[in-house]
Amino acid sequence: MHVTLHLTEDCNMDCSYCVHEKRSRNMSEEVLEAACQYIFQSGSAAGICFFGGEPLLQKDLIYKAVARCQTLSKETGLPFSCKMTTNGTLLDEDFIAYAKQIGLFIGLSFDGCGQDRCRRYRDGSGTFSDLERNAKLLLSIMPESYAMMTIAPQAVDTYADSVRYLHGLGFRNITATLAYGKRVHWTDAHLEQLQTELNRTADFYASEFEKGTPFYFGTFDSKIQDSIRGRCSGEQCHLGLRQMPVTPDGSLYPCTQFIGDPAYRLGDVFHGLDQEKVRKLVQREATPTACQECALKKRCTNSCGCMNRLETGDENQVSPLQCTCEQMLIGVCDALADRLINNNEKLFLKKFV
Repeated sequence: MHVTLHLTEDCNMDCSYCVHEKRSRNMSEEVLEAACQYIFQSGSAAGICFFGGEPLLQKDLIYKAVARCQTLSKETGLPFSCKMTTNGTLLDEDFIAYAKQIGLFIGLSFDGCGQDRCRRYRDGSGTFSDLERNAKLLLSIMPESYAMMTIAPQAVDTYADSVRYLHGLGFRNITATLAYGKRVHWTDAHLEQLQTELNRTADFYASEFEKGTPFYFGTFDSKIQDSIRGRCSGEQCHLGLRQMPVTPDGSLYPCTQFIGDPAYRLGDVFHGLDQEKVRKLVQREATPTACQECALKKRCTNSCGCMNRLETGDENQVSPLQCTCEQMLIGVCDALADRLINNNEKLFLKKFV
């Protein structure tokens, strides 16, 4: 069993596109213990992703969870793995050394050159300089760490430069996702700029590919792999099936955007899952009705109930914005794949097949 522990609903930042309410609501040790016990009750392995809010605001809970799960792993024989998504502002050398020692993979939310346009501290001050310093420290100790960009419309013109910048820092695993939700407002001009930036990023990706530089840019790699496999394996919605969020009170939900909706509360870590609710989720038609006849349906994020709910309020309805952006991204990735295979078929096949 794998879960995402929302250790806190508090955060030391106030990102312009964040849709989550910040409040001082933290996970108790009782819930943490129950969650640790829960993930070892079924499956062939146990895993935790530490999340928030900002999980490093509750650093002691991370230490306690890992220690407890290491003990349970020895007792049950099930392997245990852990990772964390963090805004990076509270990272320090001691914690990074600890993470390396126990095998805690760290995903750093860092928007690169556009960081200070959207990701500021709660007092309004910028975070870029702190993130740059901590990213360098992180990579010096754990070079396999990955960077996650969120591209908001007011920073879309920094997209390609940010990928270059993060790559220059030493990140070899980067992903970029677009900001969606009620606090985000994309215009036609922003989308035109996005097209330009995707093309510029594709040029950079192609140049690094030709050099043979190890580089995984998930935004492009996953779409190219989906085209080869004929299915959206990386992005297919797994509501209730994959890594369920655990809220500070111990409730289980299928995905982040469903937290707080009683209809999608699947149970809790004390009593387990409501199997009837899970069964209904399993039977859910992944592809929305409006997308059934689309030639790109198997390569698109249309099935992501979390994204759909964020944009339209309905997990089964895709927004026109999302549809436009997905078509744009797939077009860029198809052109990029043609370019790569024509320039170096052997290297292409080695990476993607």
